[in-house]
Amino acid sequence: MSDGKDYSRRDFFRLAGLAGAGSAALLSPRISTAAEGEDEKAARPDEIPVRPFGKTGVKVSCLSLGGMFDIPSNQLLLRQALKWGVTYWDTADCYEGGNSELGIGQFLKKYPENREKIFLVSKSDRRDPKGMTELLERSLRKMNTNHVDLYFIHGMTGIGEINKETKAWAEKAKAQGKIRFFGFSAHSNMEELMTKAAGLGWIDGIMVTYNYRIMRSDKMREAVEACSKAGIGITAMKTQGGGQVSMESETELQMAGRFVKAGFTDAQAKLKAVWEEPNIASICSQMPNMTILMSNIAAALNRTKLTAEDIRLLDRYAEETATGYCAGCRNICESALAGDVPVGDIMRFLMYHNSYGDVDRARACFAEIPRQVREGLLSVDYTRAEILCPQRLPIAKLIDRAVSVLA
Repeated sequence: MSDGKDYSRRDFFRLAGLAGAGSAALLSPRISTAAEGEDEKAARPDEIPVRPFGKTGVKVSCLSLGGMFDIPSNQLLLRQALKWGVTYWDTADCYEGGNSELGIGQFLKKYPENREKIFLVSKSDRRDPKGMTELLERSLRKMNTNHVDLYFIHGMTGIGEINKETKAWAEKAKAQGKIRFFGFSAHSNMEELMTKAAGLGWIDGIMVTYNYRIMRSDKMREAVEACSKAGIGITAMKTQGGGQVSMESETELQMAGRFVKAGFTDAQAKLKAVWEEPNIASICSQMPNMTILMSNIAAALNRTKLTAEDIRLLDRYAEETATGYCAGCRNICESALAGDVPVGDIMRFLMYHNSYGDVDRARACFAEIPRQVREGLLSVDYTRAEILCPQRLPIAKLIDRAVSVLA
């Protein structure tokens, strides 16, 4: 990304063929005649569709740039993402040790005219008003902006983490023009959090783990519907459905062959499965290089709908490999254990290691678990947690694996 070369839209269509098998078919997207959102029908074939973000009145690109990568060294990627229509950018004060926000600030300092084109999201690890104020002010300074469009409480696990004080803080920050909208992100207990947030009446947006594995469960359908009725914008993350264990499946081979023939890769098909749900405003994806960026954009440009057989194969694959994927219902397993064992977090760190190949990030996250807890992980009896786990995860073996590769 350091050569300074700027790519045109025509260059994208020339280079996208390098993004993966079947990409050539994406260069001339076939417009589906099936019922679609008005924004998606109105979008040009070479234009990423936008979707309404809840009841905010704002429309966002259906693909969002996840900011957990070395942004300072990838300024060209930011410029290309914006040029190609990825206008929703997600970051957090803690990403890349704070360098993610610094990289965005570097970009906005050089291209200040682009600020209003970007739907900019950041997050706070703090829950108390004083802490949120401190982190927000720091984020604004680092990103060279006077406001963020959406501010999240980062990684919530229970609705009790926000209260009347949180609401008052959000209203004040909005009145001061420092944030436009407010909400939270969640890696676990998503359905419960979404349903309860829908009843609060003051949450604008939520980012949750959402993929082909969990999107068709009754609880998730009900949670999405509740948020839709409440006017809450939903952003999907962890959309590839990667698990803690690499599982071989004949269905995976069938899917790969079928999807390539249809003009997209299995990874692109997993994105398309999420976009099939109209109440998902955007997919937040880590796109740390031009290849992944172009591949995901190509998937967004392709209007071809997944067939019933495509969806059936994804469902079958999810079922066959369920024991290798943590669905985020940590309240079930963790409540069955004596002591404070963050099973859900450890499963997520293993996913970073095994599915993402992001070893450094996985180890850094694991190291943040209190030392006393880490040292006692192998002495815990996980039998009851395994019995209660809806996915039937071999939790004890996975914890042993985590200690082995992450410690």
